[in-house]
Amino acid sequence: MDKESVNNACSAGATRGSTDVSCSGGPGGRLYAFDGPAAAVLDHRGAVVRWTGTAEDLTGFRAEDVCGRPVRELVADLPDDLRRATEMPASGRVRLWHRSGDAIDVTFRTTKVGGSAEVLVLAAPTHHVADHEQGAALLRALSAQNRITIAVHDTDLTTVQTNATPGTLDGPPVQPGARLSDVLCAEDAENLEALLRQVLETGAPVVRRNLQVSWRHDPTRQHALSLSAFRLEDARGRPTGVAVLYFDNADQLRARRHLDLAREVAEQVGGSLNVVRTAQDLADVLAPAFGDLAAVDLAHSVFDGEEPSKQLAGGDLANAALAPATAAWPAGIKHGDPVPPLPDHPLLRSFRHGKTVVFGVDDFIATVGDRQLVEYLVPKDAHAVMVAPLHARGLTLGAITAWRCGRSAPFTDDEADLMTQIASRGALAIDNARRYTREHRAAVALQRRLLPPATTDTPAAETAGLYLPAGNGAGSSGDWYDAIALPSLRLALVAGDVVGHGMPASTTMGRLRAAIQTLADLELEPDELLTRITDLVQRLAAEAPLGDHDIVGGTCLYAVYDPVTRRCAMASAGHPPPILVRPDGTAEVVGISPGPPLGICAMPYEVTVIDLEPGSVLALYTNGLIEQLDRDIDQGLRRLTDALAASCRPDRALDETGRALLADLADQAPRDDAALLLARTRAVPAADTANWEIPADPAAVSKARDWTTRQLTLWGLDDLLFATELIVSELVTNAIRYGRSPMDLRLIRHNVLVCEVTDSSSTQPRLRRACTTDEGGRGLFLVAQLGGRWGCRHGQNGKTIWSEQAIQDRSGSRQSHPQL
Repeated sequence: MDKESVNNACSAGATRGSTDVSCSGGPGGRLYAFDGPAAAVLDHRGAVVRWTGTAEDLTGFRAEDVCGRPVRELVADLPDDLRRATEMPASGRVRLWHRSGDAIDVTFRTTKVGGSAEVLVLAAPTHHVADHEQGAALLRALSAQNRITIAVHDTDLTTVQTNATPGTLDGPPVQPGARLSDVLCAEDAENLEALLRQVLETGAPVVRRNLQVSWRHDPTRQHALSLSAFRLEDARGRPTGVAVLYFDNADQLRARRHLDLAREVAEQVGGSLNVVRTAQDLADVLAPAFGDLAAVDLAHSVFDGEEPSKQLAGGDLANAALAPATAAWPAGIKHGDPVPPLPDHPLLRSFRHGKTVVFGVDDFIATVGDRQLVEYLVPKDAHAVMVAPLHARGLTLGAITAWRCGRSAPFTDDEADLMTQIASRGALAIDNARRYTREHRAAVALQRRLLPPATTDTPAAETAGLYLPAGNGAGSSGDWYDAIALPSLRLALVAGDVVGHGMPASTTMGRLRAAIQTLADLELEPDELLTRITDLVQRLAAEAPLGDHDIVGGTCLYAVYDPVTRRCAMASAGHPPPILVRPDGTAEVVGISPGPPLGICAMPYEVTVIDLEPGSVLALYTNGLIEQLDRDIDQGLRRLTDALAASCRPDRALDETGRALLADLADQAPRDDAALLLARTRAVPAADTANWEIPADPAAVSKARDWTTRQLTLWGLDDLLFATELIVSELVTNAIRYGRSPMDLRLIRHNVLVCEVTDSSSTQPRLRRACTTDEGGRGLFLVAQLGGRWGCRHGQNGKTIWSEQAIQDRSGSRQSHPQL
């Protein structure tokens, strides 16, 4: 170093403008202190010849105190190696005296001044030197990172210094003197400069600000950056520029997007148990988040809930979902259309073995080998396609296909792994929907097989029943209805709801329906019948597997309508009350006293009896029609009542009325299934019935035969005289012999001739085969042989024994009891 350089170094270290330093007897000149290393010049003897203001700041000694004195006198503890040294070492570490008497640990460097024997010494506190070295090392390390770009901008935001090189941040090189608008798109450059200008003005740093920017040379592609910026200041705190650290955030952003996409699949896919809806949810998640276009193809059998074949080919698949649905899909990719078979290829064989495959569009064209087929299958501007098998529980259900078009980036290996995970989760969701579809179809089929005919036509009423399965994955339930023809032209109406869904509920419903039909044939009163059914449900619950006892139960409404008396007796086991629509169009809820649901306890049930005019419509239903998400039960009941009043017209068929009611009242996807039974009542004219009070006198038997003969002759039933006289004779004889007064004989004419004998005794008659030597016991046997069928029912005041005979119509055929 020459003297001019020494003078410049010392001048640069001048004081903060207040202190002039000089050494008497030296070469002279003014030195100025500066905020930096302390500087001094020594002669060949080691004496101080120049002393800077920073040296004074460091030691507290002024120039006149040290100039001309050996520098050794300023050293507190001179190390042995320096004590023996014959010349000034190039660097080292010593302790210097401070004017206050303290010692200062400093690190120094020396250099000879060219053309003389003088030596320039630069010294600074050791801890400052260490900080400086660590900072320099940190800056070098940061500058060496190819994922981190450091840029220093002046107050005009012109780039002053940067470590950016070609390829850094996947963008063009940044040269000193360039502005952000030379590198970035205009809008991105303007936004970024506004951010840096804010840092310059306020001094508030910006930390980890995520940005999406586009390079000026490639504006269609965006790049993810994370920016941190802070203001640079001089010694007096004045802004001199801004330092910016740009981090390449592409990997982190890509990983975050992958996690977000996986989370989106977990949240959005699988919420429905409909196969097509699940496939559409999967496609909607993938496009445009993963690919520009996405399609889900499934095996034909999967749509029906069945297992696919072991080896799927192109012709075995059909499209189930497209996303976006409004995109310009090629002619060969349409919703619901079959997927054409493709030629054999190693990549396709990999797909069949469960691997995700990626094609460039050129590879795909080469694989297909048919230009027309390519145009038929490949979307416009597509450049890459990824296909992943939908594999779950050992079955390949179909495939997901994702396309990237235009300037989108090609698929990567990481994205292929992500697609494999998404396909696995999506396949499980689709397979769950497939399995549910199979079980649901089987349960609904079983349910419908267990239900009675939709419509019936009996002397008591015409009926129409409808059943609506639940939606949204609830499955079929145990709702049912029934219309059972009873003796003496009566009709039993039933509506019930079993706890639970699926096969268990359907089978329980079938068992209860069979039991009610059997008990109905015994002609029990409604309250007694429900009591017997409750006992049966309790037995079924006891037989159920451990843990399922509480899910065996239900509700039931049982009603019996007599068209002769025009009265209807009913009892309810926790079931909603029926609704009566009178012939004048008014509708009301029948006031009944419901008992406990089936199987809950052995409490007695209460019978309610109402009078019904001919042409009235009695509606029995389950709670699926009145329990809705947006209203309570009372609101639903009022709505159903109003709908029945508006829909039940005499000129309208009951099945048409029922379908209209279900379409109007049921939700798009009802939570629970629903059953509806409509019965339009009829009445037997008074001219078709005849009653005769039986005296308690054996001679009354002949009078009963005479009265019967006259009545049948009046009705024109001469062909039934002989058989009916014998039946009446036997029944009246038994009533007089074994019964109690009052006794009554009733004849009813409709499509059958009904003969009834009622007495006050509760004794149950029994049909038996009399021996040859027996004097009696053949009466009921004759009744059973002469009539079509016979039976006995008990009431509150006794019993009634009845017999039915078919009446021959005008065509000569015989009408029998209607079979449902």
